[in-house]
Amino acid sequence: MLETRVIVVGAGASGAMAAGGAAGRGCAVTLLDRNRGLGRKVRIAGKGRCNLTNDTDVRGLEANIPGNPKFLRTAFYHFTPKDAIAFFTALGVPCKTERGGRVFPESDNADDVADALERYCAEHGVRFHGDTTVTGLRTAEGRISGVTLASGAVLEAGAVIIATGGSAYPGTGSRGDGYRWAAALGHTIVPVRPSLVPLETVESWPAEAQGLALKHVTLTAFGPDGARRYHEQGEMLFTHFGVSGPLVLTASRHVADAPGSLLVIDLKPALDEAALDARVLRDFQAQHRKQFANALGELLPRSLIPVIVRLAGIPPETPVHAITREQRQGLVRLLKRLPLTVKGARPWAEAIVTAGGVSTAEIDPRTMQSRLVPGLYFTGEVIDVDGYTGGFNLQIAWSTGHLAGESVAKA
Repeated sequence: MLETRVIVVGAGASGAMAAGGAAGRGCAVTLLDRNRGLGRKVRIAGKGRCNLTNDTDVRGLEANIPGNPKFLRTAFYHFTPKDAIAFFTALGVPCKTERGGRVFPESDNADDVADALERYCAEHGVRFHGDTTVTGLRTAEGRISGVTLASGAVLEAGAVIIATGGSAYPGTGSRGDGYRWAAALGHTIVPVRPSLVPLETVESWPAEAQGLALKHVTLTAFGPDGARRYHEQGEMLFTHFGVSGPLVLTASRHVADAPGSLLVIDLKPALDEAALDARVLRDFQAQHRKQFANALGELLPRSLIPVIVRLAGIPPETPVHAITREQRQGLVRLLKRLPLTVKGARPWAEAIVTAGGVSTAEIDPRTMQSRLVPGLYFTGEVIDVDGYTGGFNLQIAWSTGHLAGESVAKA
C-alpha cells in the first residue's frame, strides 16, 4: 500500500496551484490526473491564448462572479489578480493587459502558462502521476484517509484536495467525478448546467449571417417572464445554430436554462431612435433612386442586409423615395431592437465553465476545507462558483487553489 500525506486530484489550474503551494510549504504532495500531462484545459483556454486573470480589484472580481461571489472574497484577498500576474511573471511568463482588463501572457501562448505550472510543481517536489484514474475517496473515523485508483491500489493521505473541474469540456477529462465523490460523503450538489456557452435560437436567419462578428453592439436578455436579466455592450457572433461571442457567452449564464428567453440586439447603440432615424433619412435621400435592398450598404454589414430587409417587411425592390415614414421608422426600431428567441444552450462540449457544483454552504471559505469531512478540500470549478468571461474563472482557480494549498500545509 502506497502512502502520501497530501493528494491532489486534478492537475488543472486550481489543482496545480494547490499542489505546488502545499509542497512549497513542506508537504509531501502527490498530484493525480487521468490525462497524461498537466494543465490540459489551461492549454486551450482563451482559444490558445489563455486569458489568465483580469486586472481589477476584489470588488471588480465580485461584480463579475454571478455564482456566489461572497464565498470567494477571502480567497480573492488571499491571492489577488496582481498576485497572479506577479506569480506567472516570476515563473518566466510576462503578462500584458488588454481591453477590459483582460490579462494574457505576452507570448499569446497558453502553453507557456501550463508549462509554468509544471515548473512550479516540479521545483517544489510535487510527485505527478498522469494516466491515473481515481475512482473514489476513502475515509476513516469520520475524516478523509485517501483515494482508491482504478487499478485497485489505495493511496493513503492525511488530506485530499478535489480539483477535478466541472462538466464543461469533457474531452479534457472534466467528467463530473468530483460531484459524485462529494455527494457520496454527504455533500449537497447544486444542479450543474453549462455556463458561458453559445446559444441556439428558434429563428434560423442567423445561419444566413454565419461568421459575421458584430462589434460595439448592445445585447439585452429577457427571461421568459419578461424580466431583464442581462444588458451589456460588446461583441457577438452569428453562427449556423444561433449566436456566440463574448456578449452571448456572458448572457448565457442567465438564460441558457430558460428556453423562450428573448435576446434583443441594438445594432446602433451610439444613436437613439431619433438620431438613427435622421441618419437613415440622410442615407435614403442620398440614394433616393436605389431600391431598398441596395440602399443599406452604408448602414449594415453585407451579410446582414438580406435579413434586415426581410424582417423589416419592406419589399426589397421598393424605390427608396417611395418608402413611407412609418416604414422607415419601423426599420429604425428593428435596428435598435433586433430580436432572437433562445431555443437552448449548445452541448456541454462547447461550454467554457460549469455553473452549480458542491454547495458553498458546506465549504469553509477561509480554508476551502469541507465542513462535513475533515481533511477534504475543494478548489475551482467543482465548487458552486462561476464567473463571466474576461479571466475571472481562472482567477477563481488560482485563488481557491492557492488558499487550499496553504491551508493544507497549515493544518
